[in-house]
Amino acid sequence: MDSPISLPSPRPSAAREWLLITAMVTVAWLPLIGLGLVLLILGVTFGIWQVAVAPVMWVLIGVSRTVLGRDSVPGRAVRPGDEPELASLVNDVAERLRFTAPLLVRIVPWPDAALGRAKVAGVRSHVLLLGLPLLRNLSAAQLAAVIGHELAHEQHIHDRRTSWLHDARALLAERLEGRFRPLAPLATPLLRASQPRVWQAERSADADAARIAGTETTRQVLELVALLVATFDGLGEQWLTDLAVNHTYPQDFYDAFDAALQDPLVRRRSAGAAAEYDVLDPYHTANHPPVAQRIAALPQADGCTSHGSDPIRLRGAALIAQWCVQQLAGVDSLPEPRGTQARTSEDDRRARRRGKDRYDDPRPVHILGLDAEQLHAPSEDGGPEALLAATRTQAPLRAVSAALDAVADGSWPRLARRIEPQLRRLPPVERPTATRDVLAGATGAALVPVLREAGWTYASRWMRTVLTTPGGTNVDLYDLLVTAVDMGDPAPVRFLLEAAGTEEVPA
Repeated sequence: MDSPISLPSPRPSAAREWLLITAMVTVAWLPLIGLGLVLLILGVTFGIWQVAVAPVMWVLIGVSRTVLGRDSVPGRAVRPGDEPELASLVNDVAERLRFTAPLLVRIVPWPDAALGRAKVAGVRSHVLLLGLPLLRNLSAAQLAAVIGHELAHEQHIHDRRTSWLHDARALLAERLEGRFRPLAPLATPLLRASQPRVWQAERSADADAARIAGTETTRQVLELVALLVATFDGLGEQWLTDLAVNHTYPQDFYDAFDAALQDPLVRRRSAGAAAEYDVLDPYHTANHPPVAQRIAALPQADGCTSHGSDPIRLRGAALIAQWCVQQLAGVDSLPEPRGTQARTSEDDRRARRRGKDRYDDPRPVHILGLDAEQLHAPSEDGGPEALLAATRTQAPLRAVSAALDAVADGSWPRLARRIEPQLRRLPPVERPTATRDVLAGATGAALVPVLREAGWTYASRWMRTVLTTPGGTNVDLYDLLVTAVDMGDPAPVRFLLEAAGTEEVPA
């Protein structure tokens, strides 16, 4: 059959794109260039050679770090002989896309998929990263769509100009991650101008994925991956953080994660979070279009594969899951299979550093073995204490009342900043939503014990702020509080407290 690789769409002229690339790289290095020139002038003027060569040394150090870190590869390698079903699926998709370059597969703990290049065991290869949550929750046909997207994407951006464009965007976006963003006025127009070309490549890769696995399957994948990422970032990270406080880690993390995904309340909350995050792009750094736009752009195709509707079978599933959990928790992990080791990347070490900062010898626990009260026990920074401290009161109900008063009179952003001072560091475009979420989360954490004392029960094993009234109605306190803040009207929350039989809340 003919290759399903999409034909490239018309793109900007080479001169325009190289100009964009040059401008982005220049702006990214502008602070260092300016400081280097100042030091060079001072060194030459006053004859201090150490000052004069400092900028050159910085450049050499930066280049050496880039060279040394270029081959870092995250994840745990899987050999075809150990995982033949997964290898067969990858090979089938690669053949249909006429992807003939050497390809290695590595599994990472988080819900992600990516294709990069690295030197592994002395051989220059492409490395396909597949997140364990994807392997456990996507059917073989859906996984084929994910793999097809990544392989096709590499073929769409393999030319030097496109590769430089991606790298320049990544470098410039990195400069906007700190607390101070003096480059934002210069960087944002450049990132906005280069974004359509990057999004075009993503949509072309989506189209090839649809031709491999079918339009409907690709649509399902786009929605499901967004759901997995939102659940992992919200619920999964919460487990890791809360258990770390007690010097424990969740040994059954992935089993619990899969179980939580079956809860309609979890899926609803995660879908809402994913949709809200999807359109939040203040500096135009996003390399993927919003999911709704990607789905709307999919071509109609039946697919050319016949992979099943069940997840791919992993023969070493238990060992892989154990390794991934240990990576997330930052504890000593199992060694990789012999002959497949590659240097551990910075991303691969982040959880380990985080874990060792919090505890030295954590104990494994089973999330599925905890009852609802244990699972919902507030952590140090997830209980009512944050709102109590911000409102300078010792009674949760009074703290909630003070928060509702702040919503009514419009002073709630100031209260939220007392709860979370780091809000001041966020970009102005992101700050209102984040500030609202902080206040809603803290108020909900203080409201839960009040309603629990009034006889309300947890509606979900997995969610702290969704409660069931004595009459059997489910109430999502977080959603209720978010709406109250957005509308500037705390009346529905006050009515809920009165209906629950709590003490009268002053208006």
